[in-house]
Amino acid sequence: MIEEMGQQSLFNILISLMVLIAVWWSVQSIRFDLFLKDPEGIKAKGFMVVLTLALTYLVTSFILNYLNWSQTLRFLF
Repeated sequence: MIEEMGQQSLFNILISLMVLIAVWWSVQSIRFDLFLKDPEGIKAKGFMVVLTLALTYLVTSFILNYLNWSQTLRFLF
């Protein structure tokens, strides 16, 4: 039981890190100079970090929930 929890935690961390890398890579393609006054400033960089973390949380939550739901579908029948 404890070993399974540890494996699940490690899996969740790895999924989160992979999604974080993918989201950061994707956010780099957004042209912030169209939306921000100073796209090279510290506030813009902070916004990029917060945006990346928020999107990472949403995507990771969706993926992990979907995997959990698909594993519990076997109890339906």
